[in-house]
Amino acid sequence: MALGKDYATQECSIARALEVVGERWTLLVIRDALYGVRRYNDFLGHLGIPRAVLAARLQTLTAEGILEKRRYQESPPRDEYVITDRGIALWPTVRSLGLWGREHFSETQLRVFRHATCGTELGPYGECSVCGTVVPVPDVEMVPGPGLDPDPADPISRALLKPKRLLEPIAIETDSAKLVAADPV
Repeated sequence: MALGKDYATQECSIARALEVVGERWTLLVIRDALYGVRRYNDFLGHLGIPRAVLAARLQTLTAEGILEKRRYQESPPRDEYVITDRGIALWPTVRSLGLWGREHFSETQLRVFRHATCGTELGPYGECSVCGTVVPVPDVEMVPGPGLDPDPADPISRALLKPKRLLEPIAIETDSAKLVAADPV
C-alpha cells in the first residue's frame, strides 16, 4: 500500500504539525531563519536546495504564518523572509533535534548556544544554569563550535563563523555580477 501524502486521518497534534514542517527541507529553512538568514538567494546558497523546492517551502511557511514576506527593495523588487513569533516558537524543536542528531550521529559540536547576557552555554531545554531561566530566543548567542569548518565555501556559512545572536539578520556583501534571479515567490 502506498504511503499517503498527508495525515488527514490522524487525530494527533504531531501529525498536524508535520503537515507544515515535516518535509525534509522545511526545518532547515526554519533553522536558517532563526540564524538570521532572510533573503532567497542566501537560503539558496547556504542550503544547496533546489530553487523550486525553496520557493515552495517559503510559500508554505509564509502561508502558515511561520515566515513573513517583506519587501526590502523596490527596484528591482526583492523580498526577504522574516521569522514570526509562530516560527520562533519552533526554536525548542530545532534545538532538540540538533542535540539529538549530535548525540546519535556525530560527536562533533558544530555550534554552541549561550546566554548572551552571561555567556553560559545553554542546557538541553534552552535554560541558563547561572540565571535559572529559559533564555528567550533573541538573547541566545550562537558561536562556532570545534567541529565547524573554518573555511566554508558559501558566504552565509562564513558569516556564521562569527558569534551572533539568533534572529539578527545576516548581512553579506554580494557581488552584483553574481546575483541570481530575483525572488520567484
